[in-house]
Amino acid sequence: MATALAYIGAALAEIAGCFAFWGWLRLGKSALWLVPGIGSLILFATLLTQVDSAAAGRAYAAYGGVYIAASLAWLWAVEGVFPDRWDIAGTAICLIGAAVIIAAPR
Repeated sequence: MATALAYIGAALAEIAGCFAFWGWLRLGKSALWLVPGIGSLILFATLLTQVDSAAAGRAYAAYGGVYIAASLAWLWAVEGVFPDRWDIAGTAICLIGAAVIIAAPR
């Protein structure tokens, strides 16, 4: 459960941090958006270190599936665009792959 929460928190922090840069560079928002954006990216990196994995690369690979799911949730919740069936199918495939990577017996 702690791993799942770390991944979800990391994904939200990374997406929020990157969106702050998107807002500044693509949407014409104030450069002040970078301040919480950088803080959010620091939180992302810190949370990702809390994942229960002996290898950083394996933790990062499994995180990829969670990041994809969170990105599509962001698309819907923040940008108002509902993911289509292909987005949802691709996300399901990625989450299955992430589960195999992180939960496989070693």
